[in-house]
Amino acid sequence: MVSREARYFYFFIFPWLIGALVFMLYPILSSLYFSFTEYDIIHPPKWVGLQNYTKMFHDELFWRGVKATLIFTVCSVPLQLVLSLFFAVLVNRKIPFKRFFRTALYFPSMISGVAMSLLWLWVFNSQTGMMNYMLGLIGIQGPSWLESEQWALAAMVIMTMWGAGAGMIIFLAALQGVPTYLYEAAKLEGASRWQMLRSITLPAISPIILFQLIMGINDSFQVFTQAFVMTKGGPHYATQFYVFYLWQNGFKFFKMGYASALAWVLLILVMVMTYLVMKFSKRYVHYEGGDGV
Repeated sequence: MVSREARYFYFFIFPWLIGALVFMLYPILSSLYFSFTEYDIIHPPKWVGLQNYTKMFHDELFWRGVKATLIFTVCSVPLQLVLSLFFAVLVNRKIPFKRFFRTALYFPSMISGVAMSLLWLWVFNSQTGMMNYMLGLIGIQGPSWLESEQWALAAMVIMTMWGAGAGMIIFLAALQGVPTYLYEAAKLEGASRWQMLRSITLPAISPIILFQLIMGINDSFQVFTQAFVMTKGGPHYATQFYVFYLWQNGFKFFKMGYASALAWVLLILVMVMTYLVMKFSKRYVHYEGGDGV
């Protein structure tokens, strides 16, 4: 017989269960089914088997999206990690107006993706933008950032520095959890700040670095807003990220079957990347009281 506490438990989670089934599980299973069909919203889905998946191997725009996303990930994720950790180390020290700097560095990450993209549209404007103006002050003629196939993706990578404050907060919490007696012992041994950073700080916060790395990879594989607002995937598909191409197929060309297949391939790619990171992290990540998983 079900206890009274269990009945209350099921009663209170019932709305969540309904929401999970209707708004999460059903769309997931539907997209899996649609990925094996030819579906354009207007006509009923037509079963085509693996045709959508095999089509990707011959789709040049698919490979362009994969290439742009991989380049963006490889360049932006390490940059964000290093910058976030650098800011965290700085504001963790005893400096004047420490709380002000923490707030100032974190505040930009609170701005929505659309507002941020509109702001950076002005920053990267080749005629009146602040980026080229600042380069001109030191005698460098800035490029046509968003109009250039060679520089558009680089501009997107530079934009990622804007959100380093969010990672800074997580790193700051990790740094404050490192036992102070380790630093005191290292100072007695004559260790320099660089040696303490390399031998104490980084190993102690390595699980947080791993977490930030995985979340950064997941986020970078889903980048969409910047390309949608700023470049529409151009110029010449230079910033046509994977998710932007997925959106085009699903909501611009109404190829829902192919878009669903792209979504499931994206899931597989993210899972593979996460597995590889976890696999190779065992040698470098140190967990308190054990080796972790």
